Amino acid sequence: MELSAVLGFALVAVALIAVPGPDWAYVLASGARDHVVAPAVSGILLGYVLITAVVVVGVGPLATTLPAALLVLTVVGAGYLVYLGVCTLRRPAGVGSACPAASQGRTPLRYVARGVGVSALNPKGLLLFLSILPQFVRPGAGWPLPAQLATLGAVFIVICAAFYLPLGHAADRVLGARPGVARAVSKVAGCAMIVVGLGLLAERLVLALWR
Repeated sequence: MELSAVLGFALVAVALIAVPGPDWAYVLASGARDHVVAPAVSGILLGYVLITAVVVVGVGPLATTLPAALLVLTVVGAGYLVYLGVCTLRRPAGVGSACPAASQGRTPLRYVARGVGVSALNPKGLLLFLSILPQFVRPGAGWPLPAQLATLGAVFIVICAAFYLPLGHAADRVLGARPGVARAVSKVAGCAMIVVGLGLLAERLVLALWR
């Protein structure tokens, strides 16, 4: 596989990851509010591993051509983001738990599962992989297309780890020492998840009305 294609994709990936979104909100909330970083980021990464696998095996294009499948994915993913956002708002940093999932699931595995839900259930993540990864695949490069897609997916995941781990630790150490600021940041993160979730639902509704 051509190094220029990998580097070009890496630059695009850095630009995309640097834009705040659901991943940012979840990592910031987990770090500032719960002081949990590695499990939360691991869940985000595992979600992108699943998306990469879907794209590599060719299921992704099939899903995007089935309106019902994409609609279900959107509703589930948006609903999950809204739920996490509400839980974050009801239990900001330093405040007692208000959501059942928060009070019963403070184990690292629960944070991993939530991270998987944030990234893997985001239909924009799947569509993003489907629209961007193929642009950097070279049919005549000597590598099988699945191998090239898997390599580009791995590059994206590595960059995510390099970006979100320091972000989470910064939220933990810097904001964790300032309870007032941590509460404010966790509330902003909760609002961001709710806005993104509602935005996804509104987008699908508009598309459905235009058909």
